[in-house]
Amino acid sequence: MKRFAILPFLRKKPASRWALYYLYAFFFLAIAGDFLANEKPLYCKLEGKRYFPVIQQYTINLGWGHWEARFLQQGWKDQPYEQVVFPLIPYSARTIDRSNLGARSPFGPQRVKTKWGWHWLGTDMAGHDVAAGLIHGSRVAFLVGLIGMLVATLLGIFFGGLAGFFGDTRFRLPVGHAIAYTLAIALSGYLFWAFILSRGGKPDMWSAWWIPTGGSALFFLSGWVLALGLNRLPLGRRTMALRFDFWITRLTEVLNSLPTLLFVMAILAILDRPNIYAVMVVIGLVRWTGISRLVRAELLRVRSLDYIEAARVLGYSSWRIFFRHALPNSLGPVWVTLAFGMAGAILVEASLSFLGIGLPVETVTWGSLMRQISSSNIRPWWLAVFPGTAIFLTVASFNLLGEALSEWFDPRGEASR
Repeated sequence: MKRFAILPFLRKKPASRWALYYLYAFFFLAIAGDFLANEKPLYCKLEGKRYFPVIQQYTINLGWGHWEARFLQQGWKDQPYEQVVFPLIPYSARTIDRSNLGARSPFGPQRVKTKWGWHWLGTDMAGHDVAAGLIHGSRVAFLVGLIGMLVATLLGIFFGGLAGFFGDTRFRLPVGHAIAYTLAIALSGYLFWAFILSRGGKPDMWSAWWIPTGGSALFFLSGWVLALGLNRLPLGRRTMALRFDFWITRLTEVLNSLPTLLFVMAILAILDRPNIYAVMVVIGLVRWTGISRLVRAELLRVRSLDYIEAARVLGYSSWRIFFRHALPNSLGPVWVTLAFGMAGAILVEASLSFLGIGLPVETVTWGSLMRQISSSNIRPWWLAVFPGTAIFLTVASFNLLGEALSEWFDPRGEASR
């Protein structure tokens, strides 16, 4: 019941309550952005036929349909509608209003046919609506923070769990298994990179998905076959301790010594065609160390408790004790780090977009809107104030939520609840 009482606890404090309300709105904008800012109608009727263009766009993106010729030959606002319902903001993030090029101020003169087409937060240098860009940027920030920290959380729990529960002496592996799997990993990695290099370092969709899958299958198959053969030898039957704690701790220290932003920029510079998914994965790969250290510290405490020792006496395997008993009781601090981590991931993505690194040029984000200030001579203040405010409020809300979660999981604060 403690888990379900966390929302009333968050709502008791004004700071965390308002942060929670803002994040609700942030998630809503990220999920329903296409229904709030879009050049396509939500509903329209043409020649007696009803259309739902925004919803139909999802099916077309999935390859399940196509637009009729009339929608490709004529703009959405120029169609002879019998009935039509446009979104609240009749512009998408990529819509170019050629009548309002050159960064039009929200309080200055704008060339619009109707009040409904007014750019309430102005336009950028290319004539894009800033409000639509902010809504679309919320989706990018949401995806980068969520997926990036999901990757970081999975890696942090995995490596931190191995280091904290098994340490340097508790996990023993037959020498035959260790040699076999090491050779299998090297062979799979060699085949994968040889295939990529044979195509000039530009893997297509087939290589991007099937080669890792085939390499993993080859890893397990060859490792299993080699282990069977080596286990027949006297040396192969001997066991050796895998020093998880030592090597994982050294790896986290090395990664923590590198500047996060510069490290991400270096990795993205290696990729031939970086995109939003690459940014998500790279952020996850460099931000798992904090979660790993927390999980390790918790498991060092948990593994010496009485119920863990009782499970060992009952004859449970180490993996069962790890997954069923030790790990679930060590994940409390992870939720705190996850909130702070999402704030950090959003800041990293905004910094990369501001510098023009990682995401394609056509992708509209909060950072890409602010980048236009340095590339123009008129200094449009609204391109700094509105995206900057969105970044500030989002990061501050996640930080306030992280502080509240830290207080919730603190055993010393139990009496104040």
